[in-house]
Amino acid sequence: MHTNRLIHEKSPYLLQHAHNPVDWYPWGDEAFRKAREEDKPIFLSAGYSTCHWCHVMERESFESEEIAAILNRDFVSIKLDREERPDVDRVYMTFVQATTGSGGWPMSVWLTPDLKPFYGGTYFPPDSRYGRPGFSHVLEQLAQAWKTQRDKILDSSVSILAELESYTYVSAGGAPVDTSALDSCYYSFRRSFDRHYGGFGTAPKFPRPSVLNFLFRYFHRTGEEEARDMALLTLREMAAGGMCDQIGGGFHRYSVDERWFVPHFEKMLYDQAQLAVSYLEAFQITGEPLYSRVARDILDYVLRDMTHPGGGFYSAEDADSIIDPAHPHEKGEGAFYIWAHSQLVELLGPERAASFAEIYGCLPNGNVDHDPQGEFTGKNILYQKRPVDAADEELAACRRILLDVRSRRPRPHLDDKILTSWNAMMISAFARGAQILDESRYRDAAFRAFDFLMANLYDVSAGILKRRWRDGEAAVDAFLDDYAAVTLAALDLYEISFEPRLLDTATATASRMVGLFEDRDHGAFFSSPDSNSELVLRMKEDYDGAEPSGNSLAVMALLRLAARCGNDAFNDKAQHALTAFSSRINKQAVTIPQMLCALMLSLAPKSEIQLSGAAQPLLDEFHRHFRPFTSVTWNRNDGAPSASLCEDFVCQPPVNTVEELRELLH
Repeated sequence: MHTNRLIHEKSPYLLQHAHNPVDWYPWGDEAFRKAREEDKPIFLSAGYSTCHWCHVMERESFESEEIAAILNRDFVSIKLDREERPDVDRVYMTFVQATTGSGGWPMSVWLTPDLKPFYGGTYFPPDSRYGRPGFSHVLEQLAQAWKTQRDKILDSSVSILAELESYTYVSAGGAPVDTSALDSCYYSFRRSFDRHYGGFGTAPKFPRPSVLNFLFRYFHRTGEEEARDMALLTLREMAAGGMCDQIGGGFHRYSVDERWFVPHFEKMLYDQAQLAVSYLEAFQITGEPLYSRVARDILDYVLRDMTHPGGGFYSAEDADSIIDPAHPHEKGEGAFYIWAHSQLVELLGPERAASFAEIYGCLPNGNVDHDPQGEFTGKNILYQKRPVDAADEELAACRRILLDVRSRRPRPHLDDKILTSWNAMMISAFARGAQILDESRYRDAAFRAFDFLMANLYDVSAGILKRRWRDGEAAVDAFLDDYAAVTLAALDLYEISFEPRLLDTATATASRMVGLFEDRDHGAFFSSPDSNSELVLRMKEDYDGAEPSGNSLAVMALLRLAARCGNDAFNDKAQHALTAFSSRINKQAVTIPQMLCALMLSLAPKSEIQLSGAAQPLLDEFHRHFRPFTSVTWNRNDGAPSASLCEDFVCQPPVNTVEELRELLH
């Protein structure tokens, strides 16, 4: 068995490649120096430990002695965990997308010794197939080009980098923000909305919670009911589909079909965090128990399967798992989650199995018609063929039996690293769950995770925040999204407990964020600190995709903190950033729905609930309502409970009972 330098790393993804015959280096000076000294191009391979096609490329190419020999002879090979180093990944993914028209992982990029990209792609098969050139052929061609066309490659890399700098340039010198962009964004989503199954566009369908956040807030701002209804239908259909884990709770990464039925079975923490909030807000808006039940299922899944004993949250679970313990090297996608009809009969008995199968769409020969890889042959993906009665105890008992049996199957690989921004988003989700569902378990989970971050990843007195913790080690200086998400988590926890220390932490974190990342000349925020000298391009990320961008989170955090503390400086920073992105807002609003949520907050009249006295019941009532632009203060004195709603600097007479507050908020 081979062993390379990755054996000394903490990243689960890098450790997965520590026994490849490829002479891998982690991203860092040692690899850069070797490339310069030996005058070799760099092969950069980026992915993450629960990435299906990353596993495929490893098995096919990186475990191949022949391909490893080419890499070791002609290149300096670097493995990168994109979740640990999103700054590096973002630069080269921008290059891949700009030059090929698409992107994804594994990402394969070839760099000059001074780290400028000159060729890239995603997955390469070992030999030419699927309409893609074979990896060994690509390597041989690039090695030959480096020897015979060096000047052309170097000139090309310089011009490509200049184009990328122009493409990613953001400045506050453009036109002011046009608020009609909010309407344009809504109508764009309306045009692409799937009115039968929910979601936007065609298959494959990815959850993009920032779109749901925008639609709910647009509805609140304008009263446009169709915006609300699009989001609600999407959430209902997702919850009924196979993309939702009907037995264990939580959501898989995406659906390969338009009806949310066949998922890619990977589970990511950031999806759980954002979708939990979406379902909680849907419950606030409608009062329908369906949405609160799904939110609880997500939060309970994270507590059960994704929580470190110290309180932090793990990153992800793989899509693939062992099919048969007798053959541990044979894995299949979704093997942990799917069921043969005969298994249902054996575990539940014929009568209960028949009822269960009818509700969850299970068939004797399996329910997946299109299965090109043959991974689901004869098996069933559970989905809600008929609406599920939450009060049906018999059905709940069946789910418990299956969950218990499933828990004894070989589990998918768990990426157990703890990432700051993802944890902070999950903390916010648990805080919102505690507020809206009045659930003390979720409150406790939120505070335990926050205390874990403070103890293991954040030296508040020195202002030093780290990106990743695993196996006792905190590493990698944090990025914009880490600082912004921690600020938001501290604010969300403050609105549970009103502890001054949380507001102090939010203020200190936001101040440090501004100091490290703000572009004082042109507005907005860089994604990485200027101390990252190895980056060939310092970017200002703004696309709200699977995760909200760092800039969207930062603007929202500064606006909320400014409203909470009356800090004009924070508000000015947020407004400067919005102005910097005015061109993107005015022309490409659909790409930045989470930033539009921040824009709506900045445009909303100042709104505040002022609580006084023993007002916990009044606070609980407030959290039952969807008021995304209203903040809460609480003077916790010994007086009688009261609540006053102040909007646009005018305060209503105080009320003293839950019923009066409910009437006031309607």
